[in-house]
Amino acid sequence: MPFKILTPEEAAEYVHHNTTVAFSGFTPAGSPKVISKAIAEKAKKEHEAGREFKIGMITGASTGDSLDGELARANAVKFRTPYQSNKDMRGAINNGHVEYFDMHLSALAQEMRYGFFGEIDVAIIEAADITPNGEVVLTSGVGISPTATKLAKKVIIELNSNHPKFIKGLHDIYQPLDPPYRKSIPVYSPDARIGEPVLRIDPSKIMGIVETNAPDEVGGFAPVDEVTQKIGDNVANFLAGELAKGTIPKEFLPIQSGVGNIANAVLGSLGKNPGIPPFRMYTEVIQDAVIELMRNGDITFASGCSLTVSPDVLKDIYGDFDFFKDKLVLRPQEISNNPEIVRQLGLITINTAIEADIFGNINSTHVLGTKMMNGIGGSGDFTRNSFLSIFTCPSVAKGGSISAIVPMVSHEDHSEHSVKVIITEQGVADLRGKSPRQRAEAIIENCVHPDYKETLKEYLEVTSGHPQTPQALDRVFNMHSEFMTSGDMRNTKW
Repeated sequence: MPFKILTPEEAAEYVHHNTTVAFSGFTPAGSPKVISKAIAEKAKKEHEAGREFKIGMITGASTGDSLDGELARANAVKFRTPYQSNKDMRGAINNGHVEYFDMHLSALAQEMRYGFFGEIDVAIIEAADITPNGEVVLTSGVGISPTATKLAKKVIIELNSNHPKFIKGLHDIYQPLDPPYRKSIPVYSPDARIGEPVLRIDPSKIMGIVETNAPDEVGGFAPVDEVTQKIGDNVANFLAGELAKGTIPKEFLPIQSGVGNIANAVLGSLGKNPGIPPFRMYTEVIQDAVIELMRNGDITFASGCSLTVSPDVLKDIYGDFDFFKDKLVLRPQEISNNPEIVRQLGLITINTAIEADIFGNINSTHVLGTKMMNGIGGSGDFTRNSFLSIFTCPSVAKGGSISAIVPMVSHEDHSEHSVKVIITEQGVADLRGKSPRQRAEAIIENCVHPDYKETLKEYLEVTSGHPQTPQALDRVFNMHSEFMTSGDMRNTKW
């Protein structure tokens, strides 16, 4: 190996106060795990010595606790983009200790290349293998790795033997030209491969290699419960009905699904529904349910940006790679989330909301309009360009004291113009071809929890006679205000 072998601490010496660092991975899959801990320890020592130490942090999406968590707890992050899901990082953002800017994931790489975030000083990339001429086999996530290594002044490789070298071919590394020179991206089906199986890095940039055997820090998913099962069944039954009516092509269409317990439940229900044929996925995150359905023949192919699966499932994939290797592909996020491709393939997109309003606007990111949860992620990339966009959520939260459906969302990420269907455990509201008042009536009747149905009907009565979109601006946030005052939206008065 022509590259210098470094300890994590030696690698951390390439990172200084005000350094901007780009990390590989997409979710905890493919994210560095040991160098980041050494950077956090360096930050603590610098702070103890009375010196400043904070870095700019750019990733593909969320990461594992060894990256987001360790750096947040060490107060080592100056700014963070584009998406996170770690409780300590979330706390640092909401406390004002980290400047965070939320972004559509498909836009990040191009904006990096055009210098929107300044220079990239260091890229830290997890790899399963590397050749002397800089050909890198990535691990379970791609993210922004191609752009990060192209732009960075220095690159450090975290060579992780937990991921076998034989996965070469799992990845399809392709970078489009930038405007105004870009040509169409030739992905005409989810299984199309348009790039290379390796990431090529200029060897002169590679400062060294840190060897590790750390597993991905992907947590398990909660078992399907009554609410998530009902949501999943409602989605599957709705799509089966649309197929039967002919509003979806008889061949069906590729599915994009968000990440989390509801998404896993939805996929499980799609696989079990006799009205849904075997289907393909063009998505960003490939979860446990995808692999199970692939085993069963319900999913025939999955394209994504990461294998965000639990440790046992990842072992299963690697242990039977001959079965999976022609059924999976991992791409850079500007390809997996690319709006052009989403529109081209005609995706059915299924994402999760924190909050919806009675007109179909969606809040994906903020609790009570002010506290960041995770970020918009790729939901905007997919929703705005889909063949059919669906948002799911439980109808209530906090034991029923919060209604997930309100007169006006406290923060808007997806407008009514992009949202076609809303589904809760209560039912389905098809918003296509409906005026604002008709949408409100459909959502209240079909999706709202019984505890809040009359409250929201009363709100509509209050707005009777109002113009096109019936809102009472002096009362539109009464439900939010009531929760902040009494702790229970059920006490709301108009």
